[in-house]
Amino acid sequence: MDATVVSSPGKVLIAGGYLVLDRAYAGVVVSTSSRFYTVVQSSTSSGDALITVRSPQFLAATWRYSVKLEPSVLVEDLPTNTSKNKFVHLALQNILALACEIKGITHVWNALSSAIDVCIVGDNDFYSQRAQVCVSLFTCFLALKWAVQLETLGLPRTLASLNQIPPFVSTGAPLSEVHKTGLGSSAALITSLVSSLLLHLSIIPPSDLMENESEGRQLVHNLSQFVHCLAQGKVGSGFDVSAAVFGSHIYTRFEPAVLQRLLADDASRSQPLLPIIHPSNKAWNHHISNFQLPPFTRMMLADVDAGSDTPSLVGKVLKWRKEDGTTADALWSSLDLLNQSLAQTLIKLKDLYAKDAESYKNSLNFLSISKATEWLARPRSSPVEQTIVLTFSEVHQISQAIRGKMREMGTLSGVPIEPIEQTELLDLCVSQPGVIGGGVPGAGGYDALWLLVCDPGHSLSPHQQPVEVIENVWSTYKKLDVSPLSAMESMAKGARIEQLDKIPGLRNAVSH
Repeated sequence: MDATVVSSPGKVLIAGGYLVLDRAYAGVVVSTSSRFYTVVQSSTSSGDALITVRSPQFLAATWRYSVKLEPSVLVEDLPTNTSKNKFVHLALQNILALACEIKGITHVWNALSSAIDVCIVGDNDFYSQRAQVCVSLFTCFLALKWAVQLETLGLPRTLASLNQIPPFVSTGAPLSEVHKTGLGSSAALITSLVSSLLLHLSIIPPSDLMENESEGRQLVHNLSQFVHCLAQGKVGSGFDVSAAVFGSHIYTRFEPAVLQRLLADDASRSQPLLPIIHPSNKAWNHHISNFQLPPFTRMMLADVDAGSDTPSLVGKVLKWRKEDGTTADALWSSLDLLNQSLAQTLIKLKDLYAKDAESYKNSLNFLSISKATEWLARPRSSPVEQTIVLTFSEVHQISQAIRGKMREMGTLSGVPIEPIEQTELLDLCVSQPGVIGGGVPGAGGYDALWLLVCDPGHSLSPHQQPVEVIENVWSTYKKLDVSPLSAMESMAKGARIEQLDKIPGLRNAVSH
């Protein structure tokens, strides 16, 4: 059987941090070009393992499982496993259980009649590459690979340097010791694993992953949300899984109650999955609205080496909200208005481009070489261009206002949502020509930052390109250790079927 390959994107929550936990509010989530890939193939191995799962980017990352389907579905680690992977184990257990409910035990057993090999890899952006580049020397048919400091090689921390690192590079460490960059690796992993196995087992047809509103894609979403919540031990907001399934969108969460019975029943596994997981279950009341960043703009991401504990931050903010309800509710309401205004203003820019592409491009060239504070000081000759410039200026002002409200929340709750170190760096970035806005994604802290910059293409000289201007700021910044990520917004939206040989480096990664 040919390989079944499905990829799912990472995420960046550019608006709606903390608020997205409450169904009264929505968040703006952007899916990334950096993706997780799951490759499912028939296995030639023999023995007791029906399913082998490998993650070759990490040390000691192979897990083998035996499977029983009667009297109930049971997936068990083999004694030879040197470690456990809760996310993978729970995914396999529930994928097979759901498959048996939908297609029957005989169908699933026939699909497993030859053991299967599952290989999972993530794009380099999911793991910090700040201190690593991989060099390959081929001598006498021998390949030698090792990781060395970028500084040792004299390579600046730029997108070009990141492109010199081979795809799916080995981290040289166990999974538990790897520094993640906050792009939602666990959600993307779970979604790609669930999608690929449901496809491989013929539970959903390939056509369902070629449409964004199909029943099969919704089934992938619901099951991935359940597995992700089960592995994390709580029902989160779900925006990360939703982005992995559907791509960029405006997200309103589902009521946690839809999963409570299944989560409570996990130990006995007596509760059928299908009635709750099936897309026809109206208790799945999340809401998704189309969203995409404006044409000829680029989301830029930076990995900031300081670190924050997201669950700890969230817990403290929610505690503050409960204790200081009136103040918190007023702040969240004002933040929500700004968040929704940001989303609608960005959507308006897409519409303005559709109406007059030439005026839009002319305006963008002007914006690219001017600071945001100067955009309205130099009126455009064309009323259409003036409207476009004004709209971009509104995005700048709204994003700055959101930052201010997030800092206020941080002060009131005693949580470093946008720490002073991040504020100084962001202020410097946002003051550069062609930078529309930015902030700290998701729950904030010291992990990362995002910027939206003009990206006019070849109409400007290289040194005028906002992307290069920001790269220079990051590579020369001294107060924090900043490294760019190569991710942009995913134009391919959410989970999708891939061809093994069309993804650079994927076959080589799977063969190791």
